[in-house]
Amino acid sequence: MDTTQQVKEFFTGLQQRIVARLEEVDGKCFRRDPWERPEGGGGLSCVMEEGNVLERGGVNYSHVFGGGLPASATAARPELSGRSFEAMGVSLVLHPRNPYAPTVHLNVRYLEAHKEGAEPVWWFGGGMDLTPYYGFEEDAIHFHRTCKDALQPFGGDHHARFKKWCDEYFYLRHRKEPRGIGGIFFDDLSKPDFDTCFNLTKSVGDHFLPAYVPLLERHLNTPYGEPERDFQAYRRGRYVEFNLVWDRGTLFGLQSGGRTESILMSLPPIVKWRYDWKPEAGTPEDKLYTDFLIGKDWV
Repeated sequence: MDTTQQVKEFFTGLQQRIVARLEEVDGKCFRRDPWERPEGGGGLSCVMEEGNVLERGGVNYSHVFGGGLPASATAARPELSGRSFEAMGVSLVLHPRNPYAPTVHLNVRYLEAHKEGAEPVWWFGGGMDLTPYYGFEEDAIHFHRTCKDALQPFGGDHHARFKKWCDEYFYLRHRKEPRGIGGIFFDDLSKPDFDTCFNLTKSVGDHFLPAYVPLLERHLNTPYGEPERDFQAYRRGRYVEFNLVWDRGTLFGLQSGGRTESILMSLPPIVKWRYDWKPEAGTPEDKLYTDFLIGKDWV
């Protein structure tokens, strides 16, 4: 079996496992929407809207080809910009209805850049990060500990580097604040060899469900009212701002002619913006800013 087929089988299997587990938690089924891309390739978007637990969530697989790799995919390797490419991956964003349950993001991806007369250049990327609206220390510790467990078998300083990378990447520079409490993030991973990089990426994907589902189940029945929903909608605005202004994955999808509905499924269904609003000191809403959105080392 060639390497590309190995990666494809893992990604499609990962999507199926995650969707099946989330359907168990929610009690409703994802809509399965296969699609094709005129330029080459396609994918399967699995989307849930108005679920019992998930107000909106998408778990998407794509495998696309193109004639010119956009600059958004080659930030660290500008010399590869414009090459033909093959890209595949799983990307998910889950927005629970309950404000006490955090939003979460996962992405694992593989890219090859091709040029006539040259060997293909390949790399992996991915990670997962957590965006709570109400902070819970035990949630933060569990999520970060599971991220660390995913990288532990590979030794070295992977977790420290990928945690720092995540904190720096998921940062709203125009707001001077983190999007959430981070997790792990990596890109352009091609050393020391294919098997090591692939196994690390698989481990990150495999650790998503144990990292997130316990938090979702812990908070899905927590009582809440309109003030909590209002704050959730306000903080979701930060999520929208990051995805539309800074996120390289969103830019790559749109610049490479990807399927717009599948790319923008990451956006929450209900969002609010306010002019120069700040929470009252000492409230649970204020605690999110003072105790959680601070780039802390949780493990």
